[in-house]
Amino acid sequence: MRAILTWHSIDPSGSPISVAPEVFRRQVAWLASGRTRVVAVDELFALAPATDAVALTFDDGFANFETEAAPLLLAHGLPATVFVVTAHVGRDNQWRGSADGVPVLPLMDWATIGRLRASGISFGAHTRTHPRLPSISASALDDELARAAEEMRHELGERPAGLAYPYGAFDTRVVSATAAEYRWACTTEFRTFGAAERPHELPRLDAWYFRDDRLLAAWGTARFGAWVWARRQGRSARSLARTAMRTIGGRLGGTQ
Repeated sequence: MRAILTWHSIDPSGSPISVAPEVFRRQVAWLASGRTRVVAVDELFALAPATDAVALTFDDGFANFETEAAPLLLAHGLPATVFVVTAHVGRDNQWRGSADGVPVLPLMDWATIGRLRASGISFGAHTRTHPRLPSISASALDDELARAAEEMRHELGERPAGLAYPYGAFDTRVVSATAAEYRWACTTEFRTFGAAERPHELPRLDAWYFRDDRLLAAWGTARFGAWVWARRQGRSARSLARTAMRTIGGRLGGTQ
């Protein structure tokens, strides 16, 4: 079974984007146990479908990645990719459209990102300003994708290979524009890899749902697959409801 696990913030707030440090330590211990192979994203989607492997990603580039996550990952030799919002590097996560219940937290600066990259951590783009990409104009989309890659090239010496879509939002137009700038891209579609995956629509499993140690312990079993399927259905239903509410809200706003 191939899959990508993803985190946002490693902090004790209990927010929808936060995994507590002690939980993260247990998750890393499991990853380091040899139960499944841990590889970089680039390698994961090139492996044979029957390969048992996982890649690790972190969205937004929170400062607590340096203090809570990186030391453990590097100590165990576990590869990971962090997706940064280039216009917010060194600032915080107060971008337009932030969800309720999400704490305002500092983000890593370029100097920190450079040090971690030199230590072996990989970095990808999470756009410039973290918008919902399907909702913006073609020119704004190009700016979010191409300028983010160029800013990373300027600061780090090379263009990023991958992108993570903010809020997991994408459509065919976004995928086409992304493919012109990046070799691969991650969604938030909650599932493991199938026999073949489109490189710009890679699914991921949010590690927030794996705070119960028993779930990782069941990794790769039929019970694990059934749980992922059920969780995915619930997420899909909530996503459709949120999309409907945004559509309704936009129509009501246009009639006022």
